[in-house]
Amino acid sequence: MRVTVCQLQNEAAAFEREWPALVDHVRRERSQLVLLSEMVFAPWFALTPQFNEAAWRRAVQSHERWLGRIGELAPASVLATRPIDRGGRRFNEAFASDNDVGYRAAHVKALLPHEDGFHESSWYHAGDPTFEPIKVRGARVGFQICTEMWSMGHAQRYGKLGAQIIAVPRATSRSSGEKWLAGGRVMAIVSGAYTLSSCRMTADPDADLGGFGWIVSPDGEVLGITSSDEPFITRDIDLAVADRAKETYPRYALE
Repeated sequence: MRVTVCQLQNEAAAFEREWPALVDHVRRERSQLVLLSEMVFAPWFALTPQFNEAAWRRAVQSHERWLGRIGELAPASVLATRPIDRGGRRFNEAFASDNDVGYRAAHVKALLPHEDGFHESSWYHAGDPTFEPIKVRGARVGFQICTEMWSMGHAQRYGKLGAQIIAVPRATSRSSGEKWLAGGRVMAIVSGAYTLSSCRMTADPDADLGGFGWIVSPDGEVLGITSSDEPFITRDIDLAVADRAKETYPRYALE
């Protein structure tokens, strides 16, 4: 399977300008699966600790508009998250979207940070901590959205459920990239799955956003990292490698 990860601009105008380049890359590389950054279709709103209804509504509406354009990445399937209202509550919902099956909700972010620049628990609610893989183009895919990546027990559970890919859409700080990559490598090792991550970038000095994307093998080998020169990367992954990894050390020894 050919998979693409990204580092995508936070500001709406900059994102709009780079979208055609992403579309061109995905088509040129014949990608089958594309992971976008966390809530990518609106500027990061959780910079402030005070919830703002108008800002939330703009983000929800922007994602609804952009869902109509996800098909531009076809025939690739797309993994992403979006802000959504449901039952009088607000959530960050992970989903898969493709032309033949359509939109499928996959997971609601359950572990929410509350610190400078990432006041997520003030902006939306924690979802039910259910982590179940879904099928996307024949692959078993799980989501651990940003902070959830650090819950290695959930990664281990995904592995036991046969997940071949764990998607980690992120909005993280400039200085923490190596820490996040280290966590992504451990996640791959304990689950026996490929880990894919895409992140937001910004030139705004007041917003500490700026992480690279990665593709990591089930044994923790880094297969590719995005950069300012190469904001989108595509690699071939072998799902059978993830299946075999479940039977090898240390996965078989983990309870």
